[in-house]
Amino acid sequence: MIEIYLWANAVIYVLFALWCTFKKDQTAKASGYLNLNASGWSEYLVIYGGLQFGLAFFFAYLASKIELQQTGINFALMLYVPIVLYRLFTIYKFRPVKPTTLAIALMEILLLIFALICFAKF
Repeated sequence: MIEIYLWANAVIYVLFALWCTFKKDQTAKASGYLNLNASGWSEYLVIYGGLQFGLAFFFAYLASKIELQQTGINFALMLYVPIVLYRLFTIYKFRPVKPTTLAIALMEILLLIFALICFAKF
């Protein structure tokens, strides 16, 4: 179950990285980025492309090494607990937010819940 969870994270991050890289105008606008200058586009692509590819590779590496799978779950928890807390706070503070933001929040919450389940079963 842990291996599947870690591979799922890797796939999700690859898909998001590709989507944000090749549909940057669409994804930026859907996320609320309306007017980006050259520096803003650079930053957007680094975070939503490069960082997400890096996370995908790291999750794939953790999934492929049975001895690192617990580390993978610990990493997922360290990643998703603050993301979900920040996400919930910002959704409340800046409401109403776009449906894309809510969909991403739901995915992050589900990833956190599954990480907690894996953690409890390990």
